[in-house]
Amino acid sequence: MKHINMAEDREIMREIWDGRIPVCFSIYLEDLESEEPESVYLMMPRLSYFPLVTEKIQKHFIKYVSSEKQGEMWLEYEGQPLKWHYPIGLLFDLFACKDNLPWSVTVHFQNFPEEDLIHCSSKEAVESHYISTVKEADTLKHRGQVINSMQKRDHKQLWSGLLHEKFDQFWSVNKKLMESSGEDMFKSIPFRLYFSERPYVQQLFRPVNAEGYSQTLRDLLMEVVPSLWNEDKTFSRTVVIHGVEPSLDMPLLWMSEHLSYPDNYLHFCILDKPKVEKG
Repeated sequence: MKHINMAEDREIMREIWDGRIPVCFSIYLEDLESEEPESVYLMMPRLSYFPLVTEKIQKHFIKYVSSEKQGEMWLEYEGQPLKWHYPIGLLFDLFACKDNLPWSVTVHFQNFPEEDLIHCSSKEAVESHYISTVKEADTLKHRGQVINSMQKRDHKQLWSGLLHEKFDQFWSVNKKLMESSGEDMFKSIPFRLYFSERPYVQQLFRPVNAEGYSQTLRDLLMEVVPSLWNEDKTFSRTVVIHGVEPSLDMPLLWMSEHLSYPDNYLHFCILDKPKVEKG
């Protein structure tokens, strides 16, 4: 993994927006009626959600499945059901970023894992979840004043920009949610820490401390997960966002403004450090 440094802001935002992951979709063999169809290879946008970009996957595989087995489609990676309401890039970073590409995802049409996944009836369900999360993030940043002052067409433009992968259309609205100068500085940083073995962690965290100094990713990790620090004050895990390992000294406010996912949250994956093989 490479480290990221502060460069030209818009260029970084554009690079993140254009991020893609090569994915190989294969159907679960027990769902098949007869012949095994070919796998499908697609470049998946990191910032989107699977239900928005997998219609052709469903159309390709469903004709090989008998009618009595045609339930709601869901995806799985090495026994791990993939939550559709998590961004694709987050799912990959959390479960598969250490593996070889393409990412091998299994498609299912029966035995929906009710305890692990919520149902997704349509793209409108994704939109509802997405806008709800954006509102939650703005409540943390601006007490909800920015998102609530927008008109419905702004919400639709934000969603449409994400749905159709239109960078300029999306950011013409999203920039209002990212303003943090003067009295409008974020009250709290919308973030979540994800672990492969337990639920994510989220709590209130201000971008500046009591003395008025900018807080960094290091400060956040020391406060939120103090048990993951070694005695020599090094972090025992690896932090990944958008497929890269950021500097722990990066200011949280800058990260929130430039590295947040479209739902306005910083989604950090906390991963085990790779084991060093002894020679």
